Amino acid sequence: MLSTFLAGCGVPSELHPSDLRQLSSKTVVVTGSSSGFGRGVALALGDHGANVVLAARRAQVLEQVAEEVRAAGGVPLVVTTDVSNPADVDRLLNAAISRFGVIDVWINNAGVTAIGRFEEVPHEDHSRLIDVNLKGAIYGSHAAMRRFRLQGFGTLVNVSSLVGEVPLAYQASYSASKAGILALGRALNEEIRLSGSETINVATIMPWAADTPIWMHAANYTGRVPCMPAMDDPQKTVEAIMWVSLYPREELAVGWKAQMSAFFHNILPDLTERISGNMAHEHFLERGVPVPSDPGNLHDPMQEGTGVKGDTCN
Repeated sequence: MLSTFLAGCGVPSELHPSDLRQLSSKTVVVTGSSSGFGRGVALALGDHGANVVLAARRAQVLEQVAEEVRAAGGVPLVVTTDVSNPADVDRLLNAAISRFGVIDVWINNAGVTAIGRFEEVPHEDHSRLIDVNLKGAIYGSHAAMRRFRLQGFGTLVNVSSLVGEVPLAYQASYSASKAGILALGRALNEEIRLSGSETINVATIMPWAADTPIWMHAANYTGRVPCMPAMDDPQKTVEAIMWVSLYPREELAVGWKAQMSAFFHNILPDLTERISGNMAHEHFLERGVPVPSDPGNLHDPMQEGTGVKGDTCN
């Protein structure tokens, strides 16, 4: 599986089972680990014997993930966390250190989205999205970097999105939050370079749209069930996160679709954004089963959607 992913995104196929064994007994914090990429990464880490610190709002679901991690051979720690609350993030840091002593990798993956015309999405939803996606990544990065400076090593993985590079119509604040995460990683890497801290790394992941429960959880003001075309299997991004956790690189657009979109945006930005905008308009506003507006999981967790995959468009 990993060789398929690596070939698909142009990364040298150098990650072998022997590499994955490096994760045994490593301590990895994963925010947003109750579903989607986060749950997939947590389970993969468990398969390779890691200490997995599970963080999300849904405590009961985290306990289920913990059971699977434990059954696979990993050591889980559940810390119910709202990443938009800096006190929660500090508690997450302290719980991980108290249990395991060090943090080898911190993965800021928690995220929410809102879909609809910018002015039709309530301002409190825009605000909440920025609190979770961007402020949550800042709080998590701040906690991780403080710890990494103290212990002298560590890898921070921030999950952005292709829309951080190529903004998407009807996901304005989501695009803004992911662009902020991309800029955050670039700034932190310059600070690391200037301080000469060669054993501390920051990697930013930029996935293409993937079939995770985020579409089910989305605040939706389009009047239709949201669905994007040609979505990636979330496993591709799970494997990318695993890869940069072992072999950090500053930025990784996941898969050929994300890489090609980023490439063309660099040389033909207006055209690329028009094509993306037309695609979003067709699939968000003109297709799909009619549904009423709904704030999704922005303000309160939803019971639905606990898997790695979402199967939203089926």
